[in-house]
Amino acid sequence: MVELSEKNIRGQEIQSSKGNQLKWQRDGIWYKADYTGYEGLAEYMVSSLLKASNLESSEYISYQTEEILYKKRIRRGCKSKDFLPEKWQLITLERLFSNFFGKSLYQSIYQIEGAEQRAEFLVEQVKRMTGLTEFGVYLCKLLTIDALFLNEDRHTHNIAVLLDPDGKYHYCPIFDNGAALLSDIVQDYAEEEPVLDLIPQVQAKTLSRDFDEQLDAVEQLYGQPMHFSFDEKEVEELLEQEEFYPEKQKRRIQEILLHQRRKYEYLFDK
Repeated sequence: MVELSEKNIRGQEIQSSKGNQLKWQRDGIWYKADYTGYEGLAEYMVSSLLKASNLESSEYISYQTEEILYKKRIRRGCKSKDFLPEKWQLITLERLFSNFFGKSLYQSIYQIEGAEQRAEFLVEQVKRMTGLTEFGVYLCKLLTIDALFLNEDRHTHNIAVLLDPDGKYHYCPIFDNGAALLSDIVQDYAEEEPVLDLIPQVQAKTLSRDFDEQLDAVEQLYGQPMHFSFDEKEVEELLEQEEFYPEKQKRRIQEILLHQRRKYEYLFDK
């Protein structure tokens, strides 16, 4: 357990569509408290399973669950290392587009018909603003992760690039998957409801409300750069190693992951 105080509280430009979690930073570590359910457990599971993918370790942020004591109350959540080098900036695509063109990127995307056309627009605008020529591949990785793990919070306030002190842009490590795996048990995905009834209700936000539609679009345009190798045993082991969350939530996550693994079998090594 870690004890944190008000002096450690931090705001963040990255925002959730369901409100903002309490966040703290101390000694090079970020801490986030759960806000609508088991976000910390979701972050831990997604980042742990990304280790069983073909992503390089530098392409995503690793999370561990944690208990946080704040104002005499113990909260579950997660922690991760601060990945932002000194004097670098994290800039969301929404802010970047607004600074360049004076209007909303999200609204501009949804004025375009068709997920493929929206993807092309988004990628071309990011290339134009940042010079990141492989942003289409990066976007495909993001949307693959979102589809497999049911991350419903990948809007344009929640996709970012990094800007170094010399004015050069860089790809941002993949992070902030706390809205995955039906983690919102307070507002939308009650624990009492069957998982298989809830999964079809989850909606994407980047290019379409449908995870498969937006994933198909970027795969057609940029290929499929990701594959995974985890199985049921690895999921079970990761859940057993976690020490803070109740068994009921772990079994729920296990059911979701095994269902999603079957659905997206083509993403997995034979």
